[in-house]
Amino acid sequence: MYLCSHMEEIMDIKSMPTVKIIQALGKRFREYRIAARMTQKEVAEQSGVSLLTIRRLEQGYSYDIKLGNLIALLKAIDFADGIADILPELPVSPYALARQDASKPKRVRHGQQH
Repeated sequence: MYLCSHMEEIMDIKSMPTVKIIQALGKRFREYRIAARMTQKEVAEQSGVSLLTIRRLEQGYSYDIKLGNLIALLKAIDFADGIADILPELPVSPYALARQDASKPKRVRHGQQH
């Protein structure tokens, strides 16, 4: 998984400190907010997140933004569908599929009629 911006090299998230990831997300949020043609004030009003928090996030100074605030901000800029990509559903493992197949009946037997 990678985060990149126009001014940064592509970096591997696993090797990035958490603070740097949050800073990169803040910059990315700013890009999305601008693409949505919204001011920081409009986002603050729609999300219920303070204008100061939004400014600090976008400038890379907010290192401990609450998850609820981040979700509210993403919803305000109409990025709610992208939230599901953060932790997508796990695919069914081949082992689980094999167990499901093993438990399915191989043929249907009809009971004897009296």
